[in-house]
Amino acid sequence: MSHATSHTSAPGASATPAGPAQRHPTEPSTRAPGPSRSTSRRGKSPLGKVPRKVKGVRPGFWTYAGLSVVLVGALFPFYWSFLIGSGDASTLRDPDRSWIPGGNFLANAAAVVNDPAVNFWQALWNSLYSSTLIAVSVVVFSTLAGWAFAKLKFRGRGALLTFVVATMAVPQQLGVVPLYILFSEIGWTGQVGAIIVPALVNAFGVFWMTQYLRQTVPDELIEAARVDGASMIRTFWTVGVTAARPAAAMLFLFTFVTAWNNFFWPFIVLDRQNPTLPVALSLLQSNYFVDYSIVLTGVLLATVPLLLLFIFAGKQLVSGIMAGAVKG
Repeated sequence: MSHATSHTSAPGASATPAGPAQRHPTEPSTRAPGPSRSTSRRGKSPLGKVPRKVKGVRPGFWTYAGLSVVLVGALFPFYWSFLIGSGDASTLRDPDRSWIPGGNFLANAAAVVNDPAVNFWQALWNSLYSSTLIAVSVVVFSTLAGWAFAKLKFRGRGALLTFVVATMAVPQQLGVVPLYILFSEIGWTGQVGAIIVPALVNAFGVFWMTQYLRQTVPDELIEAARVDGASMIRTFWTVGVTAARPAAAMLFLFTFVTAWNNFFWPFIVLDRQNPTLPVALSLLQSNYFVDYSIVLTGVLLATVPLLLLFIFAGKQLVSGIMAGAVKG
């Protein structure tokens, strides 16, 4: 009986085969440092697959080559205008013309500025004054209307916005005759106000600001401002105007350029004594003999203010748009 008892296992002893000793949870590991079990020798991920490199968009040779082609194509009209404007009347018709600019640009510019038929300085002031006032007015009214359409709830909001957007399909030429009759009756023909008043607000600006404010300003932010006791006007000024700055800057730039280059309506309603710059430059071609060196010089002079606007405001506009996109 004692012999059988000596070969039996003690109570609680494990019956598994002998193996490596189990480590106590508080006992430090004695395993030699090496690669993790979750990572194989080939550097695989824990799932057993080698992670692929995400190919980012990095500007390479062909990217810069394409951008260079676009840049040259954009600058070529300016160079061509300067090339012809720096010559004389025979430069454009000369088949053996040189691609190096001549030395008559300053003389041609003086001829444009001092031409009594053009009235250059008055036309420059009219264009600058009207374009700035139109751009500011479009930004103000479009921001107000965009805020109403995007964040205020009232009956008929969708139908009214649809009607405003539908007016963009109406050609400008359809309203020329009624507008001319109207301004003729009130005695505004020949005055700059006749080109400012019809352009104080447009459907594109309203649609632009509506879409931007709808996507940028969350409704919870407006509700929080109203809970804090802010009126709707104060909420618009502190929340809406702050959020709309990037879009308002771009809208100002687009509207200013459009108003600056507008020729059709100012040519009809204004006269030669009080023109805008595009209308004044058209007078350079009213003679029997057209000197295209003078004409293209005037075109370059009319383009200088726009170039200055893009140079000084371009960086701020791009940074504002990127900041608005990140916030949105």
